[in-house]
Amino acid sequence: MKIFFLFTFSIFLLSAFEQAATSAHYDKILTHSRIRARDQGPNVCALQQVMGTKKKYFSTCRNWYQGAICGKKATVLYECCPGYMKMDGMRGCPAVAPIDHVYGTLGIVGATSTQQYSDISKLREEIEGRGSFTFFAPSNEAWEQLNSEIHRNLVDNVNIELYNALHHHMVNKRMLTKDLKNGMTLVSMYNDQKLLINHYPNGVVTVNCARVIHGNQIATNGVVHVIDRVLTAVGNTIQDFIEVEDDLSSLRAAAITSDVLDILGRPGHYTLFAPTNEAFERLPRGVLERIMGDKVASEALVKFHILNTLQCSEAITGGAVYETLEGNTVEVGCDGESLTVNGVKMVKRKDIVTNNGVIHLIDEVLIPDSAKQVIELGGAQQTTFTDLVAQLGLASSLRPEGQYTLLAPLNGAFSDDTLRMDQRLLKTILQNHIIKVKVGLNELYNGQELETIGGKLLRVFVYRTAVCIENSCMVRGSKEGRNGFIHIFRQIINPAEKTLHEMLRNDKRFSVFLSLVKAADLDDVLSRPGEWTLFVPTNDAFKGLTDDDKDILIRDKNALRNILLYHLTQGVFIGSGFEPGVTNILKTIQGGKLYLKTVNDTLLVNELKSRESDLMATNGVIHVIDKLLYPADLPVGNDQLLTILKKLIKYIQIKFVRDSTFKEIPLTFYKINIIESNVQPIIRKEDPSITQLTKLIEGEPEFKIVREGETITKVIHGEPIIKTYTKIIDGRPVEVTEKKVTEERIIQGPEIKYTRITAGGSDNEEKLKKLLEEEAPVRKVQPTRRTQGGTARRRTRLAYP
Repeated sequence: MKIFFLFTFSIFLLSAFEQAATSAHYDKILTHSRIRARDQGPNVCALQQVMGTKKKYFSTCRNWYQGAICGKKATVLYECCPGYMKMDGMRGCPAVAPIDHVYGTLGIVGATSTQQYSDISKLREEIEGRGSFTFFAPSNEAWEQLNSEIHRNLVDNVNIELYNALHHHMVNKRMLTKDLKNGMTLVSMYNDQKLLINHYPNGVVTVNCARVIHGNQIATNGVVHVIDRVLTAVGNTIQDFIEVEDDLSSLRAAAITSDVLDILGRPGHYTLFAPTNEAFERLPRGVLERIMGDKVASEALVKFHILNTLQCSEAITGGAVYETLEGNTVEVGCDGESLTVNGVKMVKRKDIVTNNGVIHLIDEVLIPDSAKQVIELGGAQQTTFTDLVAQLGLASSLRPEGQYTLLAPLNGAFSDDTLRMDQRLLKTILQNHIIKVKVGLNELYNGQELETIGGKLLRVFVYRTAVCIENSCMVRGSKEGRNGFIHIFRQIINPAEKTLHEMLRNDKRFSVFLSLVKAADLDDVLSRPGEWTLFVPTNDAFKGLTDDDKDILIRDKNALRNILLYHLTQGVFIGSGFEPGVTNILKTIQGGKLYLKTVNDTLLVNELKSRESDLMATNGVIHVIDKLLYPADLPVGNDQLLTILKKLIKYIQIKFVRDSTFKEIPLTFYKINIIESNVQPIIRKEDPSITQLTKLIEGEPEFKIVREGETITKVIHGEPIIKTYTKIIDGRPVEVTEKKVTEERIIQGPEIKYTRITAGGSDNEEKLKKLLEEEAPVRKVQPTRRTQGGTARRRTRLAYP
């Protein structure tokens, strides 16, 4: 019980300290101001005054070191901290200001106009007498800036209007700045009118959006805070204001259509950036009609103008980001006396205070991404792409009710040669950048295939710090619109058309390397489907290699395979997918390691520059190099081979260990996967009637020949298949492992003669041949019969990773 009490008490203390800390921003900033002015003597505070104005601030560190407030240069002033005063002949402010009643304190802080109005309105007797008051006293400048008509009405009726107005600035208890908590509502001494208090992290304290410019001047019967404007009574909500303001009729219609207007009539502390009718009129007619006809889009539009916090203009001394009710953010800042939204001066009138928030009138409509069509999401760096999509008629195919994903290259990705292409070819290129479905960043995973509106399949590659599609990688800036996503890419996406082998065969630069690949019986590897990264030396890498040298290499197949397979690694690794400057270690098929990194957009392989990278193939990617690669830790035991390698490789010292041999690398590092589909069986009859079945078998295959009239039973025992891939979850790559157990499958039907097995090597063919020799001749196959309902039998075809 004692432990529980101590724990509860500790939580209470921590909570109390946390609350005190969050409501003492003004005092903290004031302390920093004293520290900055400590060289000026005791009790001196350093302030910043915006040049050309009388506005002074106890500044945050950010404003202080920038030497500016709201983008305007600020000069440094040194004044006595609140509550202190100077003495003749002494440094700083060593004397404490005298403590008087509230009326006398108004004179001490220089609020002489408020003091005078308190006198003529008969308030003086009250604030000189007994009690505990908080007086938010307008400065002399605040009275001068008050609307002349309102000012005249107050002075003409001092006993009622002026007296009530001053009472509206008072609270019937003493509240220091540390007591003025953000979001607090106080009740004034006039007709229980509300006073909305905000205490911001930058030290600014406001009451109905009037800033406290001199706080905590203690009086014998309360405290005085000097504020920078005269408070006016508020009794309406934001909803009430919108409903009666003629200049907000378009906003009112949108808020009613989207069912958002009622929210603005509820209690709260909202900020509304309210577009005027003129702002709505400037929108393209088609855009406005589309949004207003779509309830989801119109709701997003209106909520994008509303903050769930109260942001007074006087509290904004620099840019800050705030979340809207729509869910996305806006940046609210200032430029001199003007407020800015997302960097644009658009506020026509600010600080219209209501009892549940504040309104700033703006002359532009803010359209959130969620209310835009996907083609409208393109920013300034994607204008070439979006313009071409519109010019070539592709934008019209992006239906508002559809779902798409745009893969938008940066403007710089479009060269002059690309832009001069035939429009039909250019349209095909752009079609390869539009996906048929809506796919967000967190839905992409390694190995995924995305189909474009042009019918192409694009592969997704996920790396530690990058997500790439084919040869191009994303940059920051993905956005989600009403009918799709847009992702930004560094380069134009070029879907692969040929295999690795076809690319080598069609490029004369690689003829020597290709001939060695063929001699090592590796050309089949580069022809089949798969996921490989191949580092290909050009013919320049083999300068000095004679025909005799080449024959020596070819005769030693183990040595040749070791050298060539050191250039091949499992997986597709795009150069631009690597984190710049960071070394990536890849294990090659030979078993050695390659060290890759990118420096200044150039791929380095074992510190050798790739002359051309990211040449995409249907089964991998090629990086072109001009040197032959060789593992530094692999010794050579043959004098002839050492001589040859020294001709070709001069950037490392090759080890020589006499009589050492290269390990044998069997061609079992690639495998065939099985793909099944429901198709109409096709049976080819021969004499004697046989059917050829080509089948991949996971594990060791079994064979059985059955005479006519019997069923053929083929049992496939598969080993568990472990599949590992990378998926984006919450914007971060996460490795996911799946285990798949191959089910036992039984195939029945007429007798079948296996004429060739494509997986398993020559041993399997020998077993098959032996089985066939032991069996009696088979007869013709009976015609294939369909099962009830006409369901087609399953045919198996080959596929290679």
